[in-house]
Amino acid sequence: MAASLPHLRLGVNIDHVATIRNARGGGHPDPVRAARLAAAAGADGITAHLREDRRHISDHDISRLAREIDLPLNLEMAATDEMLTIALAHRPHACCLVPEKREEKTTEGGLDVAVGHRTLAPFIRSLVDAGIRVSLFVDPEDVQLAVAKALGAQVVELHTGAYCEAEGDLREMELDRLRRAAEAADRLGLECHAGHGLTFETVKPVAAIATVVELNIGHFLVGEAIFTGLEASIRQMRRLMDEARAQAAA
Repeated sequence: MAASLPHLRLGVNIDHVATIRNARGGGHPDPVRAARLAAAAGADGITAHLREDRRHISDHDISRLAREIDLPLNLEMAATDEMLTIALAHRPHACCLVPEKREEKTTEGGLDVAVGHRTLAPFIRSLVDAGIRVSLFVDPEDVQLAVAKALGAQVVELHTGAYCEAEGDLREMELDRLRRAAEAADRLGLECHAGHGLTFETVKPVAAIATVVELNIGHFLVGEAIFTGLEASIRQMRRLMDEARAQAAA
């Protein structure tokens, strides 16, 4: 009998609960309430992306999440002095460094750590020295993984957007890129996460990759919650992830 694969963690990104709140102002819907519901539905962690323009998650949200939520908090952030100061003040479980452009609607592509290594190095050192786990959001490319390891990051999160957007044979090619990158990360001693654009349709092949230990999913779950409720959408994602792990181990 094949050995079972390790539990695949689910990090739920609650940014777009805050997006809906901010569209009208006030305090509803409350992203911290969403984090509590995510915990009840089987999430293993909470992800929040504090952007330079505060388009969704606010500083107050981060303070409340750090204070009120028992699950590990993963703070997505750009490598800026402002964000570093906030991270060091709140000491989240992890920080995932991502690229950020003022005009983008969502994160577009992975962080080019090979090009930006000199800029990223002091941010990574400061976070690691503070006891914060550092993740780098990268495209599934060997050079990005190698530089992430050299910079002292403990985690890489593979950008799954190209896989999710592709169709037919091209999707299979992108999935193979993710598999090979996840295996390479494991050989380097990097913990491997994955995320961006994952849905009920696309999650299982990624969840079946044995060396991926965490998926971070947000926008789709919040969107699906409009129709089924947040707990139901997270429970369904959790079920599909667990099914994929069980089938991969069979």
